[in-house]
Amino acid sequence: MVPRFLRYGVLGRLVQLGLLLTLTAAAPAPPKKLVWAFGDSLMAGLGLPPDQGYVPQLQRALGQAGVDAEVRNGGVSGDTAAQGRARLLWGLRGLGRKPDLVLLELGANDMLRGLPTDQVASNLDRILAELKRRQIPVLIMGMRAAPNLGTAYRGAFESIYPRLARRHGVPLYPFFLEGVAGNRSLIQADGLHPNAKGVAIVVRRTLPAVRLALRR
Repeated sequence: MVPRFLRYGVLGRLVQLGLLLTLTAAAPAPPKKLVWAFGDSLMAGLGLPPDQGYVPQLQRALGQAGVDAEVRNGGVSGDTAAQGRARLLWGLRGLGRKPDLVLLELGANDMLRGLPTDQVASNLDRILAELKRRQIPVLIMGMRAAPNLGTAYRGAFESIYPRLARRHGVPLYPFFLEGVAGNRSLIQADGLHPNAKGVAIVVRRTLPAVRLALRR
């Protein structure tokens, strides 16, 4: 015969274990990481089928890498940095909750129009300042200037991204179209936007930086 004190001790442990299992089973699953791809046509997926743009391809790549994340499309074709800044707040409200990461990809349209680089820098700076104020992590996607704009403009434009990354203490992916720009087989007929194969390369190259930024 099992002594009473042992019998109740075992029973107590079984009750505790049962409660623990019940609480564990009832605990809600953690929400998916929310990534907001905030930019221009390169984020919007201009000229591509809905499932072949940067946003859907990145979401699939994150899932394949074991990262439970939802990537929302915040790209608007033709947007300059100023236009992006103008829609930043209502775009954030539209997400429904605070994103875990913002991928900031703006400035290419400013460059193609030859807009003053100090104007580009000021608008990007104000976007970053607002995201920092809201304690939203950011990964800056840098851009390069077209060679025909001259060395002075090119140097001033391309220095914007590393300078702002240092100022705001955020990570920088130096050139969003690295490995794709200049390769006609990876670019659409417009000569500017990557095709689906080109986007796949952009996703593969940027994926490590996105994963690291999500862990910061």
